[in-house]
Amino acid sequence: MNRDDAKNILLLYRPDTVDVVDPQVTEALSLVKQDAELAAWLRELGARQEILRAKFRQIQAPAGLKEQIISEQAAREKIIVWRRVAALTAVAAAVVVLLTLAVFRFQSAGNDNTLALYQNRMVGAALRVYTMDLATDNPVQIREYLKQNHAPADYVLPAPLEKVATTGCAITSWQGAKVSMICFRTGKPLPPGEQSDLWLFVIDRDLVKNAPSAGPPQLAKVNQLITATWTQGDKLYLLGTEGDEQTIRKLL
Repeated sequence: MNRDDAKNILLLYRPDTVDVVDPQVTEALSLVKQDAELAAWLRELGARQEILRAKFRQIQAPAGLKEQIISEQAAREKIIVWRRVAALTAVAAAVVVLLTLAVFRFQSAGNDNTLALYQNRMVGAALRVYTMDLATDNPVQIREYLKQNHAPADYVLPAPLEKVATTGCAITSWQGAKVSMICFRTGKPLPPGEQSDLWLFVIDRDLVKNAPSAGPPQLAKVNQLITATWTQGDKLYLLGTEGDEQTIRKLL
């Protein structure tokens, strides 16, 4: 598990709940103890969540609501019955929520390497604040770096994409396998601090369920990016950038 994987898991982590016994959460928290940057990120996340909780606590019930409820009860026995019904309803609701979460986690566990989830995970990596493992505009150096670090390096770029300037690369992961992330710059003005606005992810095709067969790229909007996904040889390619279908077709 790397830092990005840990962040994805910890975004759903709830301290002081049964989440702490989840194997993935346990592994992510173990990584936090070894990674100062990840630990700082988790503290910042916790602080933001605490601010939200404080805001929710400040919400006041409408004036007179309690008195109105009590006044509508004919006798103390009815109040007790109402409280019991409310308590049972709350318990039933909690059970429904827990069962829903259990079903969701079970379904996710069985489909955690599908194409749709892979696309979402990689687009998330591009949109987050990330640090390139190698910053360079030299495509040869990028391939050499990926090869030396046992990430996919024998990828084939579409002819139009070969003409786009590279800014570097990073190695991310998917289900324990390495994914090559090649970063490009289209030439459009970028926000301060950003170096890339076009990303290509390359992974062995067999590692992602429902990967498309050889054929034209499949275009889809994923989060804030327009993406193109295609298979060539034994590799699965995912290209993403901001814009529309016409924007990305020019790069294929």
